[in-house]
Amino acid sequence: MAQWDRLRQLSATYWQQLHELYDRDGLPMDVRHYLSAWIEKQEWERAARDYGLAMVLYQVLLENLDIQHSRFVQEESFLQQHNIRRYKQSFQRYQDEPCALASTIQWFLEKEKEILNSAELSEQVQLLQVEQEAMETTCQQELERKMAGLRNDVQCLEHAIICLEEQQDEFDFKYQTHKMEAVTDEAQKNERIKMFQSLVNKLNEYRKSTLADLNKLLDRAEDLINLLVRKELVDWQRRQQKSCIGAPDNVCLDQLEKWFTCVAMCLFQVREFLNKLDELMGKMSYENDPIKAQKPALNKRTDALLKDLLKSSFVVETQPSMPQGKGPLVLRTNVQFSVKTRLLVKFAELNHSMKVNVSMSREAPQIKGYRRFNVLGTATKDLNMAESLSGGMVADFRHLSLREQKSGGGGKGISEISLSVTEELHIIYFNTVFDLKGFSVELQASSLPVVIISNSSQQQSAWASILWFNMLSLDPKDVMFFATVPAAPWPQFGEMLSWQFLSATKRGLDDDQRKMIAHKLFGKQQNYDICQVTWSKFSKENGPDTFWVWFDGILAMVKSYLENIWREGLIMGFVSRGKEKLLLKKKKRGTFLLRFSESVVGGITFSWVEMDSTGSSEPYIKTVQPFTKTDLCQIPFHEIIRNFQILEAENIPENPLLFLYPDTPKDEAFGKWYTDKTGADNPYMKYIKTKLMFVSKENSLEARSPMSCDMTQGDCLEPMNGLYGEAAEQEDEPRLLQSQLETFQDPMLSSS
Repeated sequence: MAQWDRLRQLSATYWQQLHELYDRDGLPMDVRHYLSAWIEKQEWERAARDYGLAMVLYQVLLENLDIQHSRFVQEESFLQQHNIRRYKQSFQRYQDEPCALASTIQWFLEKEKEILNSAELSEQVQLLQVEQEAMETTCQQELERKMAGLRNDVQCLEHAIICLEEQQDEFDFKYQTHKMEAVTDEAQKNERIKMFQSLVNKLNEYRKSTLADLNKLLDRAEDLINLLVRKELVDWQRRQQKSCIGAPDNVCLDQLEKWFTCVAMCLFQVREFLNKLDELMGKMSYENDPIKAQKPALNKRTDALLKDLLKSSFVVETQPSMPQGKGPLVLRTNVQFSVKTRLLVKFAELNHSMKVNVSMSREAPQIKGYRRFNVLGTATKDLNMAESLSGGMVADFRHLSLREQKSGGGGKGISEISLSVTEELHIIYFNTVFDLKGFSVELQASSLPVVIISNSSQQQSAWASILWFNMLSLDPKDVMFFATVPAAPWPQFGEMLSWQFLSATKRGLDDDQRKMIAHKLFGKQQNYDICQVTWSKFSKENGPDTFWVWFDGILAMVKSYLENIWREGLIMGFVSRGKEKLLLKKKKRGTFLLRFSESVVGGITFSWVEMDSTGSSEPYIKTVQPFTKTDLCQIPFHEIIRNFQILEAENIPENPLLFLYPDTPKDEAFGKWYTDKTGADNPYMKYIKTKLMFVSKENSLEARSPMSCDMTQGDCLEPMNGLYGEAAEQEDEPRLLQSQLETFQDPMLSSS
């Protein structure tokens, strides 16, 4: 199904994301809709680098807009005619820079894919977290029960205060009447005094009872606030940290907003009850009046609870991110980024009345060379309900950027700690004032620490820092984290690696793949759970052979060229040489498996079982030189597997790949992606069909006996060059890229 059609079938939540995407300038949604089929068939990524192709696509785009305009003329759609004409005029600015247009359209298509991936990932999360959701549902039910108890207490207290007012009015009426009657009989007068004393005593007991109920209500509110602020919100913040680095965690704030708003409304009602008690006390008071004695403390406690709740209710819902960044929390100077804040206490009367200001920390760490930045762009926005699909109170900043301040002097107290640019952590702050019904409090929210770079070449290292911090740090404001950076326990580290694949391709790493990675990092261990990975081993700036450089190269390759077959589980991927031999040694001839290169960054290779040409029954494993981006951008990997051939001694081409491990016929495994397009589909190649394929000479392959290594241990060949050595991948004999020509009978072709 076409990408645009898939987007149109998504739920309203993701439609909102799509609308937010196309609120940006560059590609109108109408143009994307009407020309969707044509847009998705073009090679925009190549056009962004190829001026000639970009100019051709630019001209065809304008022609398609003309055709669409003509259709609207025939349909007498006046408004659509006007819009298409306006869109065509706006595209004229790309006449001298067609590559910029191609790059823009490619960016929009990539962002659409991210929305689709997010939707599919959300479906997977619902399936993978059944038990966790059941547990969360139990906690939610308990919270809902307590919320219902709080609301019931408020209703009961409201009724009690009404009764108290009626009781006081009754006493006041009788007392005023008694004063007007001027009773002279002493016995009758004493009787009435006793009656009034009884009414006062009864009123006093009712006042004490009401105040006791108020204290109980505040106890219940305090218990709920502790649960919301100290547990539920902290849990959400931790889930948000993990979701920023790919974890499939639910970070929706709608339920928290309902709970925060409920408690806030109840506390505002308590403030009204206290004002009512103050009013009643003003009409009537007496010695040892409990309202007079207890109300100041109740006022103070209510305001403190409300202040505690409100200060925690202002959060960063969507962390800072650049449109074309590697991930959130990595920002580049002078490049726009977006961020969204949200107030979890929703009162309709506050819509558009609270202004949010953005700033960087004024109290930066006293570290030598630590940079400081200014926030540029629209740094003030209203909290409003229009920018959120759920109607939440949000301020969505979309056009902010950062500029580095001029460096100042060292000064006293400057630490000599040395941090690289990608180890510096910075926090963005958001300030506003909550002012409602005479209660005012300043609120502040802060982003998770961001890494600020000045060059795109720093993105890989910066993202490594974001991964490490959000994997390990429980303090979201610890900007000194990398001054004494902790090591990562393998269980957390392996899970984080799996998230990278899960978020990029919707398929994470299975247990076997994680175990293989652990073997590469720590060697053979009985229990990897006790192992730890240090920060320097994972990633250090200017380190060419770090684990992260190797792993990220594989991830980028899979996301760009191998996503479909990875998602189907056809790539075993992380397989050691020894494990490879152990798996293949007892398989039939032509059985092969796919694994990632250990020495070539962003490389994938395959090994297969071959029988000795001398007739011996002993099988051999052959491995081809790794394929990289250079190869995969020319021919899809499944087509390489389909058509790969080796030249035997007699120069007879033969495809040695027959069965994907363990025993799936090759065409059954990869057949659904095969394409039969040939040169006949190309208007410039009308007479000869062409097919590109990879051909290797038999003597350029490495043949090795699986019995030459210790198969019981699954180990073979110690690490050699680079991070991991791989003898077969260091062959000097180049792989041959050939074009096989197939004769095509055409009556226009001359006999010569």
